[in-house]
Amino acid sequence: ASSAGDDSRRPDHDRVTSSKVSPKLRGDVAVLTREWGASGSAVARTRTRLFRTVLPVGLALLALGGGAAPAYADTVLSEQWHLTRMQAQEMWRTSTGTDVTVALIDTRVREVPELSGQLLPGKDFRGGAAGERNDLGTTAASVIAGTGKGSGGRESAFGLAPGAKVLPLEISDGLGTGNAAAQDDAVNTGLAQALTYAANSDAKIISVSLSAGADTDEVRTAVDYVRSKGKLIFAAVGESAIDAPRARYPAATPGVVGVTAVDKDLKALKKAGVGTTVDLSAPGEDIISACAGGTGLCRSRGTALATALASASAALIWSEHPTWTANQVLRVMVGTAGGPLSGAVRSDSIGYGVVRPRIALKSPGDPGAADVDPIADYRTASPTPRPSASASASVSRDPADGAGSGPAEGAPVAAASDDGHSGAFWLALVVCAAGLLCTGISAACLLADRRRARPAGLSRP
Repeated sequence: ASSAGDDSRRPDHDRVTSSKVSPKLRGDVAVLTREWGASGSAVARTRTRLFRTVLPVGLALLALGGGAAPAYADTVLSEQWHLTRMQAQEMWRTSTGTDVTVALIDTRVREVPELSGQLLPGKDFRGGAAGERNDLGTTAASVIAGTGKGSGGRESAFGLAPGAKVLPLEISDGLGTGNAAAQDDAVNTGLAQALTYAANSDAKIISVSLSAGADTDEVRTAVDYVRSKGKLIFAAVGESAIDAPRARYPAATPGVVGVTAVDKDLKALKKAGVGTTVDLSAPGEDIISACAGGTGLCRSRGTALATALASASAALIWSEHPTWTANQVLRVMVGTAGGPLSGAVRSDSIGYGVVRPRIALKSPGDPGAADVDPIADYRTASPTPRPSASASASVSRDPADGAGSGPAEGAPVAAASDDGHSGAFWLALVVCAAGLLCTGISAACLLADRRRARPAGLSRP
């Protein structure tokens, strides 16, 4: 592994500043500029104009006779595209991840407002290892369990499983220690100890953000010990300065679920690790979350964030089905993942597909045998060669549920808005909005004669 690959193992961060925030709410950093991919951009622009121009006028007319409608679009949650695409608010009616702990093996985690009450007492396993000490673990923890409550009680960024707890286990990221071998040694030394600690804790799920070019006997032994305790391990496959690098460790270690990242067009990130050890995928581009310092919000990318989302997905499922084993939770995740359109069981770019916890909660299917490893079972029963770019360019599942494409060079997913509604839906809504403008005054008069409760806000866990 090259040093360039090691330096890029962490997610890229773009701290949100006031220049990137809508002037209307710049003071409390509540609205972030939405960046749309090529797929569905025209529909997205139509929807944005609709809500920010036509509908507000109609709603203002109606407000003459009733309470003012809450500004749903002006929230950080509305800008977290990955939660919109995964239909998180619908999932939260069923599960928020309560009674499930995720052990996060990463760099330091700060107690930011969005993580108030979510963090358990952690442990530092750097053990004097050289390397930079940063707070990027805060971002991953927030992606998992952010409550959406920022400083002063203001609305902020949510995690996918806001009811889950996070056990922060800090290790060295190895950066600044010297060559690639020294970096790997720094990561693996703390990793083996942290895995063992997590195995003996109440955590059911372990999320590993950091990666190395090779594993060690100690790490493999620790992984086996974790598995013997009935826990799930998700690990980032890592990134490199080159396209399609080899998946790193411990994601490539037997017994670990290797997780890669997809972008807004639901294609694998070009510089994310690939190979037969890639098992699942999750969104990993332009992920808005709470973070340490600055404005308190960051826009990040990378397989570490995708791993956090995969781990949070498992927390949602396990919370709803507490009697299931790790094998059963994973089997349902694999079985409901959005795979390639070609029909291949898996690809080296996205594994068995992009996690779809909403589908796993709604229609989990048969969780299978409690004591059979589903990854090993799938690989043995359905060995599949890596599909070509043309064969795996699109996905076979509803893109609104987070389905992913095959290799990064594949074509975008068929046009759909970020929340899964078709262009016809928004066109119909535009027509209805035009009618609303015409009938708003009379409706306001009618509403004035009736006492109505204030409209319900967004679904909150």
